[in-house]
Amino acid sequence: TYPAQLMYQELADIACARITDGITRKMEKETPIRAILDPYNPEGSSRHVNFTTTKTDRWQTSPDRCHVNWVILDSGWEGEFCRVSEGHPRVRSYVKNHALGFEVPYRVGAANRIYRPDFIVRVEDGYGEDDLLNLVVEIKGYRGEDAKDKKTAMETYWVPAINRSGKHGRWAFAEFTSVYAIESDFEKEVESKFDQMIAAIPAANETTE
Repeated sequence: TYPAQLMYQELADIACARITDGITRKMEKETPIRAILDPYNPEGSSRHVNFTTTKTDRWQTSPDRCHVNWVILDSGWEGEFCRVSEGHPRVRSYVKNHALGFEVPYRVGAANRIYRPDFIVRVEDGYGEDDLLNLVVEIKGYRGEDAKDKKTAMETYWVPAINRSGKHGRWAFAEFTSVYAIESDFEKEVESKFDQMIAAIPAANETTE
């Protein structure tokens, strides 16, 4: 960013937002983010999803992996993701965030916006069947500035806040950007979470001694 660019209010707002994001990440332990849920609808479930559609581009889900019988595809990439999810040994269930009501507020500069992630996947990442990881997944091709702001909102604000609340399980965020690498990227993401769990075991043992 050059000083002259800040003469444009929109660019100045974006620069301020990026600085705020950086400070928030740095100060996460000292001043943690707190989650503020919708007071009228704090929780949702895929068992309540019901909608009609005229779209023909869709994926018929496996009943032992998803409550919703069809995934309405916004791209062929999402169909590939469904295939990978249903075939992955650690995936217990998944759902497309369509008519589910899962929304995350975020900002682009000074403008307030709403982000609707693509999928939620429940993964057995080493903590057992009673403590599955809820992995929020975004399927993205071209990554514009808006996509970066959404990722920041999830990783810097929403995920730390909801995990800190301790009331809604464990959550993480992943973004897949190549349809041809979805399977390998998904495997890496699951393994990454598993490795984090293994790395945390010595610290946990030291705390309890």
